[in-house]
Amino acid sequence: MTSLSAPRPLLPQRLRAWAPGLALTLVLALVAMALAQTGWAGRLGLSALTLAIVLGMVLGNTVYPPLQGRCGPGVDVVKQRLLRLGIILFGLRITFQDIASVGFTGVAIDALMLGSTFGLALLLGRRWLRLDEQTVILIGAGSSICGAAAVLATEPVARASADKAAVAVATVVVFGTLAMFCYPLLHPWLVPLGVSDSAFGVYVGSTVHEVAQVVVAGRAVSELAASQAVITKMIRVMMLAPFLIAVSALLARRGAAEGEEGAGRRRIVVPWFALGFVAMAGVRSADLLPQALLAPLLQAGNLVLAMAMGALGLTTHVSAVRRAGARPLLLAALLFAWLVIGGLAVNGLVGGW
Repeated sequence: MTSLSAPRPLLPQRLRAWAPGLALTLVLALVAMALAQTGWAGRLGLSALTLAIVLGMVLGNTVYPPLQGRCGPGVDVVKQRLLRLGIILFGLRITFQDIASVGFTGVAIDALMLGSTFGLALLLGRRWLRLDEQTVILIGAGSSICGAAAVLATEPVARASADKAAVAVATVVVFGTLAMFCYPLLHPWLVPLGVSDSAFGVYVGSTVHEVAQVVVAGRAVSELAASQAVITKMIRVMMLAPFLIAVSALLARRGAAEGEEGAGRRRIVVPWFALGFVAMAGVRSADLLPQALLAPLLQAGNLVLAMAMGALGLTTHVSAVRRAGARPLLLAALLFAWLVIGGLAVNGLVGGW
């Protein structure tokens, strides 16, 4: 009996269909990475990921629509498949030794801030602001873990649209940038309370959104604060894998409780790329990769994530972001207030200030 379904295109045919979109996102990523190395981008804490989505949105709302027919297949591949590769390679930035260097206190602070921030997002976003669950989850992920990278990683688990992911990334850009200027201004007020540069670095790393923003805020105080901030931040990044599994479990349980159609077949999904993320951290911790190979892999991971952000920007329409209204921004603002004020309290209590 012959199948009525159309035969799947061969790989060379698919590659030809993907090539225009792959080339476009690659150019966007390379331009974003070059801009991220400039002095003004460094001063503003603008990472390649942030710049890539901005460039993508500019093109996506101007010259890209006529090209979508040709570039669309490749752009979709970047958003779906290459994104997961980028998240896996991101694990090479973390070692278990980094975790040990800040001790149990740093890990506990990160875990408390992640859990409380995401829980607050669910509470305020769903019950008070009446936002849809996907938007709440993405904004909560971006605020509580590692900014744009966390939004991208959570998007497929939450089954969210590109527009909702773009809104969440926009909140990370706004309040992460604000954090870079606010935290150094807080430091002189904390010194009389006995807060050392090291402790201040842990505070920054456990509460600021993006890695690049953490570096800027830490260095504004001292190199010691910057190093402790980055290590603490990378521990938060490492919590991305268990976070994704927890989100999958939450969605599966909530779907069953609400009688969602097909909920009985919806199981907890362990994102394979999250496991790959942890595996790469293990490889880095065991020092299994020579430096000559590690550096290109780190650069490749950054390039792939920038391509994914560019693809997200290309498929995001300003009108859709505008339709989201002020409530997503308000949710992100409330979470930012918690990160600054609640984070100060948590760091003080757990860190023994």
